[in-house]
Amino acid sequence: MKIILLGAPGAGKGTQAKRLAEKYDIPHVSTGDIFRANIKNQTPIGIVAKSYIDKGQLVPDEVTVEIVKQRLNEPDCQKGYLLDGFPRNVYQAEELDKISNVEKVIDIEVDFTKLLKRITGRRVCACGESYHVDFLEGKTECARCGGKLYQRADDNEATVNERLSVYQKQTAPLIDYYKKAGKLVVIDGDKAIDEVFEEIVNKLK
Repeated sequence: MKIILLGAPGAGKGTQAKRLAEKYDIPHVSTGDIFRANIKNQTPIGIVAKSYIDKGQLVPDEVTVEIVKQRLNEPDCQKGYLLDGFPRNVYQAEELDKISNVEKVIDIEVDFTKLLKRITGRRVCACGESYHVDFLEGKTECARCGGKLYQRADDNEATVNERLSVYQKQTAPLIDYYKKAGKLVVIDGDKAIDEVFEEIVNKLK
């Protein structure tokens, strides 16, 4: 099973990616993770990527495509994979088509107004736990470790609006691209986590 997972920030993509990778026994290939691994191991392509990141610049498409290509050539991806964070634009999608035949593209859709509320209301702990103010009932400590809960710097309204706007501009043409290819599966992400997962699995059958 070769799957691409699309979804705006806050749509629950990470949660579903983990579950799907476990269910289908395929690697969850996140571009963020690949970049970090290559930079940490100081691979030739990692050194090139770091040179852009260190200057605060976006890594060029060609470098991103090469990093993903190398990852998909690894043995654990031969029976399938779940791509998260790639492709980000039509050029990357076209390059991906040259190296691998994606079967399904899952787009988890949630209304942007609801995403804004979801993300700006998020509170996290240093231990990795995440909560929402709607369910905290005024509590400010983590239920798991007792740590102080805080709002991530990029979870404020202005930054979230900008992230959602960038996502929409980048991804709208991509959704059209995969719709024309007959590979797009649209999922209602405004449901409970289990329900979203069940809908994805049913549509992948």
